[in-house]
This record gives sequence, C-alpha cells and structure tokens, in this order.
Amino acid sequence: MDSAAFLLLAFVSAGTLLQVWGTNNVTALYGEVIVIPCNGGAPAPADLMFVKWKYEKDDGTRGDLLIKQVSSAQATVQATDQYAQRVSIDANFSLLVSQATLKDQKTFTCMVVSGSNLIEYPVSVLVYKIPSSVQIMDKSKVLQKDKPTMVGTCVAANANPATTFTWKKNGKPLLADGKAVVISSSIKLDPATGLSTTSSTLQYAASKEDVAAVFVCMSTHKLTNQEEELGPFPIYYPSEKVSLEIMSKGPIVEGDNVTLKCHADGNPPPSSFFFHIKGQKMLVENSDNYTLTNISREARGEYKCSLVDNEKMEASQSIAVGYLDLSLTPSGKVVKAVGDPLPVKIEKNASGDPKVSWTKNGKAMKELQFSKLTYADAGVYVCEVSITGLMRHQSFELVVEGKPMITSFTKDHGDDANSKVLTCEAEGVPEPNFQWSVNSTDKKTSYTNGKATHKITVKPSVNLTVTCRVSNKLGEDTRTINVSSVFKEKTEERDSQEDSEDQAKLIVGVVVGLLVAAAIVGLIYWLYMKNSRQGSWKTGEKELGTSEESTKLEDNNHTV
Repeated sequence: MDSAAFLLLAFVSAGTLLQVWGTNNVTALYGEVIVIPCNGGAPAPADLMFVKWKYEKDDGTRGDLLIKQVSSAQATVQATDQYAQRVSIDANFSLLVSQATLKDQKTFTCMVVSGSNLIEYPVSVLVYKIPSSVQIMDKSKVLQKDKPTMVGTCVAANANPATTFTWKKNGKPLLADGKAVVISSSIKLDPATGLSTTSSTLQYAASKEDVAAVFVCMSTHKLTNQEEELGPFPIYYPSEKVSLEIMSKGPIVEGDNVTLKCHADGNPPPSSFFFHIKGQKMLVENSDNYTLTNISREARGEYKCSLVDNEKMEASQSIAVGYLDLSLTPSGKVVKAVGDPLPVKIEKNASGDPKVSWTKNGKAMKELQFSKLTYADAGVYVCEVSITGLMRHQSFELVVEGKPMITSFTKDHGDDANSKVLTCEAEGVPEPNFQWSVNSTDKKTSYTNGKATHKITVKPSVNLTVTCRVSNKLGEDTRTINVSSVFKEKTEERDSQEDSEDQAKLIVGVVVGLLVAAAIVGLIYWLYMKNSRQGSWKTGEKELGTSEESTKLEDNNHTV
C-alpha cells in the first residue's frame, strides 16, 4: 500500500465523514483533450493534503487514475488500462484526458483530502462529435407527376449524438403522409467508434406547379445545423392534350411548302408522331413536324396527328389552298393594221375574287378597249391578276402597222438668207424611209408612235419643184412643193419696189392733170355765163334758140 492510500485509510479510520457533492456535467469534443475541473474549478482548501481522480468502469467498479500530493511536484499515475498514457493533471487539479472518444462518456470523480475533510466531486463527461460531412446521395434528375419519386437521400456521417433531419419545400417543412410525401430515416452505429451515421430519404409526388420548387434537407446537431439544397427539378408527366399547328406566315397558295407541327403537352414532349396525310398514316420519328412540298389545290382538306403510344390522343386542322389560273387572248406578239379592231379576252379561275390590273410599257392604265387601232396603241401590255398571296401575269406585244401617208409638207427660211428648210411629216409603221428629189444638207429625222418627221436644208439657185417620197414594206406616198431660187426672189423684190415708186409718181401726175382740166372748164363756163348776161343787159331782150341749139350747147359744155 502506497503512502497516499495509507494516509487516506488512516484519515477515514479516524472518523472523518466522507462528503459527496452533486454530479456536474462536462462536454468535450471528439478527439480533443477533455478538461474535467475539480470542484468546478474552485480554489483548493488551505489544509489540502492531496487530490485523487478516479472513474467508474463499465462494470460499475471504480478505477484509479492518478493522485497529486501537495508535497509532491508530480502526480502519480495509478491507471493501468487505456488511461495510463492519456491522463494528467494541471495546476488547478483539473483532470486532463487526451484524444477523447465516446468511451470516455462516463463519470469521473475528484476526491479532495484536506486536514479536516474528505470531499468527492463527481463529474459526468459527454463527448460530442460534429458530423464529418452532410451530403446528398441518390439525387433524382426529374420528378414524376402524381407519383412518389425519389428526391434524394441526406446523409450525416460519424456524429455524436446522432443527427436529425427535416425536409422543406420552398421554405416550408414537409410532413410525411405516406402518399404524396414519404420520408424514411435510419441510423447506423459504428461499432469501433460508437459514432452514428444518419440518413433520411424523401420521396415526393409532384404536380405541374412544382416545376420551380426547391427542396432543402436540414440537418440538426447539438453543435451545428446545416442545409443542403436540391432542385428545382423538371416534372415529368404524360401528355394530356395534342395540338396540330399549320406553320405558314400567310394564306396557303399553290406551290407553297407547308409544314405541319404536332405538339403534345407532356413532359418530356413526345419525340415521335403519326401524321395522317390524305388517308395515309406517316410515322415521323425524332421530330414533331411533317412538310408538304409544292402543295396543290387538290391537297386542301383535313389533316391529323396523333401520339405513337396513344393514337386516341390526336388533333386535326383543315388546310385551304389558294389557286389562280389566267388565260389571256391575244398573247405573244400581235401585228395588226391601223384602223382594225382588237378584241381582248381574259379568262380566270381563282379560289377567291381576283383583282385585275393593266400596264402599258410599265405604266398603269385602265382596262383595254381597241375598237379602232391607232399607231399610238402600239406597246407591251401586261395583265396582272391577283388574290391574297398569289399573282399571275400574262402579256402581249401589240404592233400596229400601216402604209405611210404624208400628213404635212412645208417650207421655211433657214438660219441664213441663202437656205431654206423643207419639212416632210408622215405616219406609218414600220418606220417610213424618206427620199428627196434634191440634194440637201443638215438632215434631221425623228420617229415616235408611228409619226415620222424629216427635215432637210437646201440652197436653191433656180426655181425647183421638190418631191418628198415615203415608203415602207406596205406602200408609199409622195408630195411635191415649189421652191423659188434665192437669187430670183431678191431681184423680184427689188423690181417690185421700183415699179411701186413709178406708179406712185404716175398717179400723182394724173391727179394733178385732172385738177387743172377741171379748173379750165370751170373758168370757161364762168366766162360764158358772164358774157350771156352782159348781152341781155345791153339789148334788154332774151335770146331764144331752138331746142337743138340748146342741146348742142349743153353737149359742148360737157365735152369741155
């Protein structure tokens, strides 16, 4: 028996009362040093003799750990089991146990022996272990509508005490009902360490509204809480409705390529469909569309599509095909004679009410009526007939022909005094060819809408009769005009001016002569009358003559 044990025995034998205080609790971390204070860390009594630490074994017996005498600087380790290398004591008489394990969860007692008392302070030790990891296992990629589907398994490994789990959806706890929400939990204990691994599995029957739902697995431990997030998940569900869409930007017309697109509201959407095309069932795999190429008017009618795994799930659409036929009479190149009529006939067949318009040489015009063709009617005529989404064109080129006819032949003075300009105008198609009977200079020609104009400049030195001849493959026409020489015109103008001056002088002379003759006659008559009066005065008798004499006298007077 060592000295400390001897002293203790002697102390107890002397009748000292042993006191045992209530048990305190100490929490330690797994793998760390357990610090177990003696008497809660209170100062030791003044007459302290020694402190002894002991523990309760698994079989209920007591085991000694170490003893520290006040008189000794070092503690004496009494343990011979697992604690032999793990226990020590500090200056405050606290027991130190290194590398804490779950096996250290027991009661340790500090016995304080002084000169007057022997008191024991039991301390219960709990060893906590934070989960080494919290993980999501078996996480699902999708959820099934109305069918419990694995969301995931939450696992907290190597913990003490065991971790508990709570599942949430969009922040609200999920309560297991065994139908839409199924939660399964389990705890596995490591026999070597005593640590617990807890797992919790959530199965959830989703709805379409859960497509954006976020699930959270929350682990709860004495020392820590942790959350792991899952989702959102795509929600898989079978198709409940099928629709058929006609992919066309506008009205469908003949010649178009038309795509039929089948859509089902399932998730994932079906990858294959049956297309019912005019009594034929066409299987389309890995696609949701079927294209009708170069569609004709005979393709109008009802079209369907259905699911491959459930043909009763189908949809239908009717297709209307616009068409337009146009026939124009005449067409191509049309050659007609001037003055002839030209009937124009349009035949059209359309799925709607067509609109008709005309252009002549690219310019818009009203509907054609040719009762009597003129040269101006010639041109390229285009008939355009249209309905919504469709247009047709037909055209003809009208040529109006006729033999040439001269409509005007004139002469005029040229730019200088020695020249004259002759202008010959004619109508005719094809374009007339001009021929002149004289040589000329400075020729100018124009031809528009069947009207031709030809100008020449001549300098005639003598009087000329000039002929203009026009001709084409249909005939010819001629006309003449007299053209005086420039020199003769000048001479005639000068002679005409001199003759005018002589005639003026002659007229003046005749007038003067007449006036003089009239004055002489008047004077003779006056003298005669004067003499006749004087003879009557002298004799006082009136001279009487026969009627013949009087008549002769009057004649003589008039003759004068």
